[in-house]
Amino acid sequence: MARHASMQGADLVRLTLIAVMAFLTVVDLFAAQALLPTLAAHYGVSPAAMGLAVNACTLGMAAGGLGVALFGHLAPRREGILASLLILAVPTLLLAVAPSLAIFSALRVAQGLAMSAAFGLTLSYLGERYMAESAASAFAAYITGNVASNLIGRLIATAVADHSGLAVTFAAFAVLNLAGAGLVFATIDRVPRAPGAARSTGSLAGARAHLANPALRAGFAIGFCILFAFIGTFTYINFELVQPPLALGMMQLGVVYFVFLPSIVSTPLAGRTVAVLGVRPALWCGLAVAAAGLPLLLSLHLASVLAGMVLLAAGTFFAQAVATGFVSRAATENKSAASGIYLASYFLGGLAGSAILGRLYEDFGWGACVAGIGVSLACAAVLTFRLRVRPAI
Repeated sequence: MARHASMQGADLVRLTLIAVMAFLTVVDLFAAQALLPTLAAHYGVSPAAMGLAVNACTLGMAAGGLGVALFGHLAPRREGILASLLILAVPTLLLAVAPSLAIFSALRVAQGLAMSAAFGLTLSYLGERYMAESAASAFAAYITGNVASNLIGRLIATAVADHSGLAVTFAAFAVLNLAGAGLVFATIDRVPRAPGAARSTGSLAGARAHLANPALRAGFAIGFCILFAFIGTFTYINFELVQPPLALGMMQLGVVYFVFLPSIVSTPLAGRTVAVLGVRPALWCGLAVAAAGLPLLLSLHLASVLAGMVLLAAGTFFAQAVATGFVSRAATENKSAASGIYLASYFLGGLAGSAILGRLYEDFGWGACVAGIGVSLACAAVLTFRLRVRPAI
């Protein structure tokens, strides 16, 4: 009994460290979205232009994901993750003094490249380090850290920007990047991979093999749809929240992002839900929850809008955890290639969502933007029919 409790305690510590590592890796990714109205005013540009610039990091994330897919097998996991986080701190700090929107966008792309390298190599490390039954919980913990970064990162961004300005805000995030590098240095070791865990060999041939697999192709496309919907919601709703009739201030806007708090509780349940219901029903559940929030986003009452944001966040993060775990399980070899392609597709979805839904928002309004989000979720639901993985022997 005591030994069992000790093992459970060790597992909890390990999963917590994985979640914190994820938080410090991607905290820069979406925190800047909470600053969109302030940034648009600072650079004197339209919401769509600023939204595309802030989300330019997804272009870097996609390119970095392809790099991991093709060359991830060459990179030592610990050293690669550590170097990526150290490099990430550089463009993050330079954002504090970016003189133009073009330079701001370029620095966001550079951030994306570094974040994606760290993210993809960590996913490969988890897939190699843990056996199948443990990997689902590890991946869910990593996505939970991603969720936490959305909440805490936005709170930090709005609080620091409100009190000290944009420059100090980006400097603070550079410090968090360095903290992430310190955590990797202290906790990721070079112990042998677990018995039964797959080895990642990477290469162009491995990437082609994954793209020839219909189930994996569907998994990659679902990732595209998920971030398309998420970006569309949490980029342009910022402008709705600060305009009448809601008319929230900067600090109030930061508090709004407590809508991510339920997702921190629900996302870790993805692994258990898959074990009980299977991949497809679990993914449909997540997508249905997200879709249920869409009508509420159109309300003129803050409580209803917040409820819609809660549902959209919980559903998309849950679906992302399920999809990420599926890709890892379905790719029995060349896991770094599979992780890289998934990340490239996922973040290309974010870039496409920012561009397409931004155009809809400016030309036709928030209602058209929400309709586009709904189409993306529906596409993901249809693609889910194609997710099949051979049972483990």
